[in-house]
Amino acid sequence: MTEVAEQSGLTKGFVSKLERDLANVSVASLLRLCDALGISVGALFSEAKGEVVRHDAYPAVNFGGLGGVTEYLLTPSREKRMQAILSDIEPGGGSGDEPYSLPVDVEFVFVLDGRLGLNVAGEDVVLERGDAFTFPSGTEHTFRAEQESGLTRVLWVLSPALPDGDGWQQFR
Repeated sequence: MTEVAEQSGLTKGFVSKLERDLANVSVASLLRLCDALGISVGALFSEAKGEVVRHDAYPAVNFGGLGGVTEYLLTPSREKRMQAILSDIEPGGGSGDEPYSLPVDVEFVFVLDGRLGLNVAGEDVVLERGDAFTFPSGTEHTFRAEQESGLTRVLWVLSPALPDGDGWQQFR
């Protein structure tokens, strides 16, 4: 809030009141606030309609690991509040033996098919089809497909979304 106030030439108190809907803003101040936030004025008035990612157009992503893992981004790349990733993991495939953590608040795991072994903070958890697990992503963890044949299909939801670019890999 302090940075936005400084960049827009408004007081922190006024910006705070605006945020809490306790003050009105002039057009000139609104333009300065949008400029400070790096958004267009039109973005304030556009209706959120959502965005479809079609089942045959999931972009492939690669987060590394042992191999045997194919991953797809299910949420639009511009979505910053959360991120959903679909993983198809071959038997024995996974993240590898070295624990990693991610720079997000929470991670949700849902097993769509197969059997997934997780090690979170040194504790083993095995998830079967239909099982869900939620944990703080900053906790070091690993994962591995546990069944002997067939794919393990997993939905991962991260909140907020991973930062853009490869900067997040420093946390792995």
